[in-house]
Amino acid sequence: MPKINVYLPDELAEAVREAGVPVSAICQRALEQAVRRVTAIRETVLGDLDDATLATRLPGFTARARTVLRLAAERATPSGTIGTGHLLAGLVEEGSNLALHVLRALEIDPAAIPAAGPDPDGVTVAGALELAVTEATALGHNYVGCEHLLLGLVADPDGAAGQVLRSLGAEMRLTRRAVAAALAGYVHLQANTNLQANTATQPQGPALAALLERIERLERRLDERA
Repeated sequence: MPKINVYLPDELAEAVREAGVPVSAICQRALEQAVRRVTAIRETVLGDLDDATLATRLPGFTARARTVLRLAAERATPSGTIGTGHLLAGLVEEGSNLALHVLRALEIDPAAIPAAGPDPDGVTVAGALELAVTEATALGHNYVGCEHLLLGLVADPDGAAGQVLRSLGAEMRLTRRAVAAALAGYVHLQANTNLQANTATQPQGPALAALLERIERLERRLDERA
């Protein structure tokens, strides 16, 4: 059976050993899920699919993320070729997703983002979507939301949308941290709502600290591989 090395920070590796966590089984399941998501993206022709079919093909994507994909496909008509610019425009057009809050936190007004031109030859929106899946997996999330779509666009080195976003200040590390802060705020809001219904809550601080710590570990691993 082929062997794939998995690199972990020292403290996490020690904790895994002490807890006796079945690393191979857990990694295998996580990789299987990621492969299924990426394969589904590559096999999906977004312009020819309705909401129900998108939900079947991409079950890990949130409803808002699927709406953004559908809006991107509509913008690509009649050419049928969906570009990263269409995906970015779909994020803005959807109007109520977490990615827009992240952009505002970075002092980028979504309404003022200029239209991205066509992608370079050989670049497709599939690359940004695959990077979105990678970002979601690296953050330990079992879903792909609009915030991950934004990360995928920013991470795509060649896509036209990523070039526009980075020119406006959406640097990758800053965007990851803004996503972490936005998610922590959302968790805090949900917890407060539950508290009003006599459900215990946790303060925002520890939730944000845990997310930032996870991102810092991710960035250290990326630096080590660079």
